[in-house]
Amino acid sequence: MCGIAGFVGRSEFAGEAAAAAGAVLESMCRIIAHRGPDEQGATVRGAAALGMRRLSIIDLAGGQQPMSGCDTSVTIVFNGEIYNYRELRRDLEARGHRFHTNSDTEAIVHAYEEHGARCVEHLRGMFGFAVWDERRRRLFVARDRAGKKPLYYTLTPEGTLVFGSELKSLLLHPEVRREVSPEAVDSYLSFGYVPDPLSIFRSVHKLPPGCHLTFEGGRVEVEEYWDFPFKPEEVRAEDDWLEELRALLDESVRVRLVADVPLGAFLSGGVDSSAVVGLMARASERPVKTFSIGFREDSYDELKYARVAAERFKTEHHEFIVTPDVCALVDELVWHFDEPFADSSALPTYMVSKLARDYVKVVLSGDGGDELFAGYTRYAVDRRRGGFARLPRVVREGLMQPLGRRLPHGARGRNFIHNVALDPVDRYVEEVSVFTRLNKASLYTEEFRRRLGASDPAASFRATAGRAGTGDPLDALLYLDAKTYLPGDILTKVDRMTMAVGLEARAPLLDHKLIEFVGRIPARFKMKGLETKHLFKRAVEGLVPDEILRRPKQGFGVPIQHWINSELRGRTRETLLDARATARGYTDTGYVRLLLDEHERGRRDHAAELWSLFVLELWHRNFVDQAPRPERPEPAAHALAVA
Repeated sequence: MCGIAGFVGRSEFAGEAAAAAGAVLESMCRIIAHRGPDEQGATVRGAAALGMRRLSIIDLAGGQQPMSGCDTSVTIVFNGEIYNYRELRRDLEARGHRFHTNSDTEAIVHAYEEHGARCVEHLRGMFGFAVWDERRRRLFVARDRAGKKPLYYTLTPEGTLVFGSELKSLLLHPEVRREVSPEAVDSYLSFGYVPDPLSIFRSVHKLPPGCHLTFEGGRVEVEEYWDFPFKPEEVRAEDDWLEELRALLDESVRVRLVADVPLGAFLSGGVDSSAVVGLMARASERPVKTFSIGFREDSYDELKYARVAAERFKTEHHEFIVTPDVCALVDELVWHFDEPFADSSALPTYMVSKLARDYVKVVLSGDGGDELFAGYTRYAVDRRRGGFARLPRVVREGLMQPLGRRLPHGARGRNFIHNVALDPVDRYVEEVSVFTRLNKASLYTEEFRRRLGASDPAASFRATAGRAGTGDPLDALLYLDAKTYLPGDILTKVDRMTMAVGLEARAPLLDHKLIEFVGRIPARFKMKGLETKHLFKRAVEGLVPDEILRRPKQGFGVPIQHWINSELRGRTRETLLDARATARGYTDTGYVRLLLDEHERGRRDHAAELWSLFVLELWHRNFVDQAPRPERPEPAAHALAVA
């Protein structure tokens, strides 16, 4: 696991130009040193400058990068892990390739020499990598299928292609512009993150999951090489899926236990993480090291379930209690995310990562289970509201929607009437939004609405949901979440917070072979009636304790609404009503003041809205009002005293 950065110019670097390119590259790598604290590597070759920071996991002595193949004409920098690299190596050696290390990195570069762009089809793992093909003067960049590893890129007006694992690396290149994208701000305030291919800056893009990029002759071409497949096989009975599903779950965990360093697991006490830990325990000769986070607020605390799983699997269990003091870390987290990111569960994710790092260098997690197997309670909510779609459109659009708009802010039932009057996908998109279209009418200033014009963040989501192709409403939502919320929120959160402390996270439930298999399972087996994750629970019966299998769904939530009224109360109000925030021109100060007043008086819970606005303003102060700092902010000492 590493961080990569680099750029390709219009002409070869030589003399002073090469020295200048090396200095820029060094700064781009240094700012992401947290991703790879073990060593740094860089090369300036021809028109390309390639650099990386390494977190040594496999072949500790021989896996240095940048790395070349059979000759020096093809060079790679790589972030991630390839779990089938040994099998890939045997195949490539049979084809005449000679290996000089035992690293998975070298398997990729030889695979590129052999297969070109189709090399990605042979990789099983998580990755973001860049290959400079000097003979062809071509840069080839690829991102893994599910989007576990990040990759930003931009083509500057001067014709330079700049790329990196984190946006802050790109911002240190002198040709990269920092113009904020209004459309990205609008998307962020809708969803709590900036969905790909957008980034918060107009000129920078995120390479979408399952895509690769080729830069050759001054042109950028992005191509999708893999997609989440939904091809249900209706002829098979429910029981027919279980044996193969169990075997794939077991294999997906087992192949991720390969490491030359200590390894453990996050254990939340939910079905997914408990299943992963159970399968790890079954495959391991030693007790699995597990790590859990809890809160003093009982309604958010899951430690009792984590203890049940830890006891069942006889793990070496470690627990940590998060207190409101952790709010002092918010500036550090804003720095790590590079873009506005409003998922407040990043706070405990950072803490459990930081504390796990004292014991291990690699952790497995249960991420992806909800998107794959229909685990979110919002799928059941959507199913309950599905009947409203049968109302005549003239009733929904001509009566209910205008009524929702006319009702005053805070009126009981206003949001519900607005939501159920929408078409099915729009209804779901609004349900998962921080600020809905209804509330944006009050939130945005006239100036910002003019800047946005006809921008509609939900449009791309509607198009995405339509590509599921099965006609089943649940499949459309699962596909939408797998393509948006999963890479944009969940995987971004885990990548940034684990990499912030030099910890590698692996997600066995997102193994692409498992994903392709689950795509063949009909939606009616994934959610039966209003029971979420039906087939998955059946598959892990006897492994996961019944107390966990039958418990109500509880997300990885944070008592942020209480913290905004305690630890963060003064700072939130001061920040959101400050002249700098007002001068951005995004939000109506009177409406923001109303949200603050209602939340502080306990009239309504506006924690999600206030947190998203708070983070947006802090992000501007860190990345717009000043150049990104080369070093992360020093955290307050008391914020780390969590026990």
